[in-house]
Amino acid sequence: MIETAVIILYTLALAVIFLYSLAQLNLLLNYLKAKKSTENAPLFDFSKPEETPVITVQLPLYNEMYVVERLLESIAKLDYPKDKLEIQVLDDSTDASLETTRKQINQLQDQGLDIKHITRTDRSGFKAGALKEGLLIAKGEYIAIFDSDFVPNPDWLQKTVPYFKDEKIGVVQTRWAHLNRNYSLLTKIQAFALDFHFVLEQVGRNFGHHFINFNGTAGIWRKTCILDAGNWQGDTLTEDLDLSYRAQLKKWDFKYLIDVETPAELPVAISAARSQQFRWNKGAAENFQKLYGRLLKDPTVSFKTKFHSFFHLLNSSMFLLVLLVAILSVPILYIKNNNPAYSWYFNVIAAFAVSTIIFFGCYWVTYKKIHGGGFKNFLRYIGMFFTFFSIAMGFSVHNSLAVLEGHFGKKSEFIRTPKFNIKKKGDSYKANIYLKKHLSLNTIVESLLFLYFGFAIYSAFAIQDFGLMLFHLMLFFGFGFVAFKSIFSQA
Repeated sequence: MIETAVIILYTLALAVIFLYSLAQLNLLLNYLKAKKSTENAPLFDFSKPEETPVITVQLPLYNEMYVVERLLESIAKLDYPKDKLEIQVLDDSTDASLETTRKQINQLQDQGLDIKHITRTDRSGFKAGALKEGLLIAKGEYIAIFDSDFVPNPDWLQKTVPYFKDEKIGVVQTRWAHLNRNYSLLTKIQAFALDFHFVLEQVGRNFGHHFINFNGTAGIWRKTCILDAGNWQGDTLTEDLDLSYRAQLKKWDFKYLIDVETPAELPVAISAARSQQFRWNKGAAENFQKLYGRLLKDPTVSFKTKFHSFFHLLNSSMFLLVLLVAILSVPILYIKNNNPAYSWYFNVIAAFAVSTIIFFGCYWVTYKKIHGGGFKNFLRYIGMFFTFFSIAMGFSVHNSLAVLEGHFGKKSEFIRTPKFNIKKKGDSYKANIYLKKHLSLNTIVESLLFLYFGFAIYSAFAIQDFGLMLFHLMLFFGFGFVAFKSIFSQA
């Protein structure tokens, strides 16, 4: 009975992962079609007042001592008529950065910028609450939003605002670029994952007329779209995904601009990466619970869009399935060895390995877009692909806990990601006052799984079955990396 249950769970998990890979394959086909299509970017003549809408730039802050000066300097350089540009610094900070930000804002006001320092004593709704409060007094017809670790280029508004000539467009989203991609292995794998989302997934969904998401920053909203969709709501940890789906259910179109980059900083400490991952993964699960039933019942949404939205909102839930497959793979090794009669069945489910081939192809297309093709880059890509998936699986315990909390409705505060203003390799982040140094239960579990998959590697030699050896080596490395990085970063 136990063996049968293990085999059934293992097979079901592999089957769902396979369906997810098919969804990604369809997005790849959409991306390739999108590459062949041509589009003339609309233009405004910004010298003509009648063609120059009023823009409000919102900058939500909370204790951003290390990056707020850089952010405000970049926003002050935006090339846009000053009489049509309003900047709202939505500052919920509770530390010394509040005063230093105020001083910098006063200096920018003296330079003629329409910039306001908006503070709250009640942080209800967290980021969503701050954006909503700023919206009440915003002058702009369009609302651009930047998180504190972003550095938009001066021509950013000129490249995005003209798309609102199409009155059906509610959001224009740009692609994130990375200021510190090569700082460490941790930043490289984060960039690898984000590039996949911003190249293949966003383009694939947008070209296929499926629901995409505003990414919380580096995008611009039509104010009437925000209001029509029900405004910002703070009942999930990913208010951006929530409002995106509500807006598209209201039939607003989204425009994604892959060729407009907005540079940002990646977390350099594993604790910061953990907090960011936890918020994104839990928030996605919360939004699945909040929105998918409504989307499923909407007769105006196509089956294909519902299929893609299912895996979009459950993207983070794949960590649960990966963790389940990983843990069950060791008993599967022994069940297979002790029951030769099952060998035909294991040969059949081995076909699910095609999922890995699909992922490999999808990620290569993304990597080639960012880094270029060629044999040397392909070899680098192979190493990065297996390194990324190893470490991603190492995060599966942490992310699965976030997903479970989201699905079961456990509420938690908005978990901010500490920012660092790291400029180059060798810069230290150890003195960052926002870092939390404590050893979590998750790290202990990750350490135990590191040993568990070490046993799995030993088992392959003991029973002379190496079919899962590569998988177990990746798990051994991934859990080892995450556990040891977490432990020694506490020093």
